Amino acid sequence: MTAFLTLSISTCLATPLNNLATGQTAIGLSTDTFYLEHKFSDTFTLGIQNENLDNGPNMSDVYGQLKLADNFRAIFGNRSFDSTSKFYIGIGADNELAPGCTGYASLIGSDQFKELQLGANFKLSRSADLNVGYHSYMPDRGSNDNGVSVGVTFRF
Repeated sequence: MTAFLTLSISTCLATPLNNLATGQTAIGLSTDTFYLEHKFSDTFTLGIQNENLDNGPNMSDVYGQLKLADNFRAIFGNRSFDSTSKFYIGIGADNELAPGCTGYASLIGSDQFKELQLGANFKLSRSADLNVGYHSYMPDRGSNDNGVSVGVTFRF
């Protein structure tokens, strides 16, 4: 069922906010996105992402997340578009909504785009989550790309 949802519903998916243990790695997959991130210390996570939006450019990110408080983090990275690259900054927050369900929100931006993400991670097992989210990519020029997404994250 998860594979069916992942392959049939996803219109776009940015990297969800994950709560990793120090030394833990996460791999996330959906129809349009692949990401890999690793938590190097109690406060720092480094990741890469490749995203192919339905109505937008192909994008690749290298990003970092710096834990500022238990449920709050700074986000910074570099996004490479088809032929250009832009540095961005942002914030993210997450909170447990119910046992086995964590909600999150993030907002990143540069001088050429803004991106909002709202979603929830549902624990499927000790090492896998189902992610359901809303994503809005808002470039300063061109069309916005908005949608609901479903993806899976594996942690090891």
